[in-house]
Amino acid sequence: MRNSIAILAAIALIPATAIAADKTVDKKDPNRIICEKQGVVGSRLATKRVCMTAAEWETKRLEDRQAIEKAQVQRSSVSGN
Repeated sequence: MRNSIAILAAIALIPATAIAADKTVDKKDPNRIICEKQGVVGSRLATKRVCMTAAEWETKRLEDRQAIEKAQVQRSSVSGN
């Protein structure tokens, strides 16, 4: 009886370990999906979930950085500094 319980327990663990192995994500994979919670403008409590691939997040961060740098250059040239 104990042997059959041990065997059944071992068999039950096989799919669980296979599922766990499938969930391992390569951190360098540009196609992996990353979700972030972002605040909604005009609300202190509301958030929305935004999901994009790692490559799309990187592109968005680059575009945001370029927009900030452009705004800073324009501001400094207007103020004369």
